[in-house]
Amino acid sequence: MQEEISILIQAQYPLIYLVTSEEERCEQAISAIAKAKPQGRVFVWTVTQGMVEYGQTRANTQQSTISPQAAIEWVIRQREPNEKRESQDVSIYIFKDLHPFKDDATVTRLLRDAIASFKGTHKTIILMSPLQQIPIELEKEVVVLDFALPNMAELGQVLTAQLDQAKPQRSITTEGREKLLKAALGLTKDEAEKVYRKAQVCKGRLTEDEVDIVLSEKKQLIRRNGILEFIEEDETLDAVGGLEELKRWLKQRSNAFTERARQYGLPQPKGMLILGVPGCGKSLIAKTTSRLWGLPLLRLDMGRVYDGSMVGRSEANLRNALKTAESISPAILFIDELDKAFAGGTGSADSDGGTSSRIFGSFLTWMQEKTSPVFVMATANRIERLPGEFLRKGRFDEIFFVDLPTNEERQDIFKIHLSKRRMDISRFDLEQLSKVSDGFSGAEIEQGLIAAMYEAFAQDREFTQLDIIAAIKSTLPLSKTMTEQVSALRDWARQRARPAASSVAEYQRMEF
Repeated sequence: MQEEISILIQAQYPLIYLVTSEEERCEQAISAIAKAKPQGRVFVWTVTQGMVEYGQTRANTQQSTISPQAAIEWVIRQREPNEKRESQDVSIYIFKDLHPFKDDATVTRLLRDAIASFKGTHKTIILMSPLQQIPIELEKEVVVLDFALPNMAELGQVLTAQLDQAKPQRSITTEGREKLLKAALGLTKDEAEKVYRKAQVCKGRLTEDEVDIVLSEKKQLIRRNGILEFIEEDETLDAVGGLEELKRWLKQRSNAFTERARQYGLPQPKGMLILGVPGCGKSLIAKTTSRLWGLPLLRLDMGRVYDGSMVGRSEANLRNALKTAESISPAILFIDELDKAFAGGTGSADSDGGTSSRIFGSFLTWMQEKTSPVFVMATANRIERLPGEFLRKGRFDEIFFVDLPTNEERQDIFKIHLSKRRMDISRFDLEQLSKVSDGFSGAEIEQGLIAAMYEAFAQDREFTQLDIIAAIKSTLPLSKTMTEQVSALRDWARQRARPAASSVAEYQRMEF
């Protein structure tokens, strides 16, 4: 990032907009650029102190530059250090948080005057703000950059400084150091320093065992975002009955985001779409994958993305959410019920002024062009509602279809749910329960078991096999109440999606 800013300054770009919340780190990078020149100078303006040369005290404030208008006029009047204007000389003027004045016509006009006066000089104005708000009059003149978060090398310096301060400190292995650094990726330099100090205060040390404390800071980052939700799942993949083909695919990619996979030549996985009948474990698979892969799981709530309070606000919400997900990558981005989130994406001009279409287009572009290790896991129930762009090859690595559980899978599901509630389940005939519940989804089987337990609990006795059978027989499953919808989904998936059940997948391979 520092190199890119340096190139723009040398190329005599008059106006640069840096989107960042790390003022100190950003100033240090700009100061390093100026110091590389014989007579490079950096000035910093704030509405509280006016214009001050970088590194100087407040006493050296330029007189009468508190207002942004006076400060810009002062910048225009300044002469370059070398009247011959040699290419080595630069003058950089940083304006912090000028965005509240973007609607001031005088400020906008003065900035345009400054740009015009800078032609042929090596003077550059840098607008620094955590928010990107640019007056329309300056859109053709400004270059917008997102100041990147610290990389592993910069975080390594922070970690080293914290380890040096904590003495006596237990020695840390190279692997442990790498875990601590990767856990802090996506945090600012200040956030990393604070969370490393927090680990030392809580545990009196800083080792790989404190990775969870470092990850807690990322949870705070997600909570502050407001659109993403950090999901912690205690269940493992073993809590999902059946779906062995889907599990095998996920286990094969459990190390897909490691450096070893990159050295092997494997690309980073993009994502997967899980279609299927409601209640068959699609969401549970997504949640338990985070445990299997050891990655944070972020749920994108599309309901929070849409905001009609201001034009462009919804699109900005999506960009911020995706940027946050990228900042803490590698991570899994979970979108539940994708068919509802983007159902109106292709024709929303009449209903919401085209907001859904723009959000849909932005998300598709991000999925296609993203280079950060963010794995998208999406689920859907109604395939006919999904825009065709989601289903083309290359958008997702694989599209899986989760059908109603088979006889063997229903036995596994009963075994899992009974084992959660009772230590000894030998008194239950799983095969009989499986036959009785033919056509039931996993969620319907669980609710049937719970209904049986309530019945027995009300009579102050232990529930039995007959209680479960009675509860199952009194329930009408979704496969019968919505037969046409389930049949249509199965017909579509038979030739267009990969089966999640191993028995069906093996049959299709033999047939092929």
